Amino acid sequence: MSAGRHPDPVVQELVDREAIKELKARYFRFIDTKQWDAFRDLFTDDCVHWLPEESPTPFMENEAYFAMTRELLTPGVTVHQGHMAEITFLSDTEATGIWAMEDVVQIEPPSGRVSIRGYGHYHETYRRGDDGRWRISSKRNTRLRLDPIPWPGAADD
Repeated sequence: MSAGRHPDPVVQELVDREAIKELKARYFRFIDTKQWDAFRDLFTDDCVHWLPEESPTPFMENEAYFAMTRELLTPGVTVHQGHMAEITFLSDTEATGIWAMEDVVQIEPPSGRVSIRGYGHYHETYRRGDDGRWRISSKRNTRLRLDPIPWPGAADD
């Protein structure tokens, strides 16, 4: 889509809302299919990645976040689902969003095997760049519930 604006502001908001929904759909697909370069392009250069509350680090900037994500998730399996987008436009170039989410994460970091199903919300901000594309400018994933799940093919521990 070109960076041009539609003359009708109601139509433009619908176009922008759909663009943000597609951005989030690509987020889920790229992280699950390990398309790391495409995943990186979904974020602004100054994006802040807020980490779970139990993390000793409250947030990360892009380079540390992308390195950590790639290292942890590449050998593992993830499945992310996002639903029921609540998108609020703050201006022509800024918006916020809340997404109901469910994910399955099965990884084996040095700290030990993780095999979970989570339920919660993504809280995000978005910014339209000079190229007309919306990108994620901050994100926080909050979980309401976290369930352990069996590791396929593993003997009972």
